[in-house]
Amino acid sequence: MGNLFVESQIPSLMLALQSEGTVQRAEREKAYLKSDLDFHGTPVPTIRKTAKAFSKAHPKLDPTDLFALVETLWQSSYHEMRSLGIALLEQYPHLITVNDLAFLEGLLRQMRTWAHIDWIATGPIAILIERDPSAKTILAKWAIDDSFWIRRTAMLALMKRARTHREDFDLFAQFAAPMVEEQEFFIRKAIGWVLREVSKRQPEWTYAFLREHIDRVSGLTLREGAKYLPVEQREALLDKARATRKKPESVSASHRI
Repeated sequence: MGNLFVESQIPSLMLALQSEGTVQRAEREKAYLKSDLDFHGTPVPTIRKTAKAFSKAHPKLDPTDLFALVETLWQSSYHEMRSLGIALLEQYPHLITVNDLAFLEGLLRQMRTWAHIDWIATGPIAILIERDPSAKTILAKWAIDDSFWIRRTAMLALMKRARTHREDFDLFAQFAAPMVEEQEFFIRKAIGWVLREVSKRQPEWTYAFLREHIDRVSGLTLREGAKYLPVEQREALLDKARATRKKPESVSASHRI
């Protein structure tokens, strides 16, 4: 279909988002995300609904047109248009291959907020890993990237499978272990988030990781990761942490995820 098709879709997609947005929500979202992007104030469910309606209207979309459309959406100055690009990738998982990770990495390096980083990591990239485990070799490279957003993505992309697949948890642990002493909030939070989710199904895995790294792990990671552990395990970790005299850090409410 080509560029003419892509260009013909943008006005209707933007209108669909604009019509469901509000000025009040736009102002709240912009302030909350501390973003320099523009906002329509469109709720995420509406963005997902718009992407789903598009996929129903175009069930046989060509991969070239999908990526061209997503790239065009990412040229927008509007947060929600960029979000729609990620939502569209979720609607066409069968069109995304390992070879497309370079394209997705390019998007990641343009992202300015955890809201987009986390969506693409736990959505399109995680779905790809489910379909094609060979994608994990790329994650291993991302886990040592200079960008903390790329490193965060490498861990979060494994979160779903790490809850039930030991090999994926072990890979996450391999990625996370060198990062536990990092000062970057979004790295500490990501490690704790994955550990917290894993603990809901495999508390022993989370407990063992935190115990092994208790002398290096941050207070934030410990609090997040141990949140749903059995009381005796959580208390044992906290006691051991106190013995190392690590002081818990304060976390600004603006960093909540």
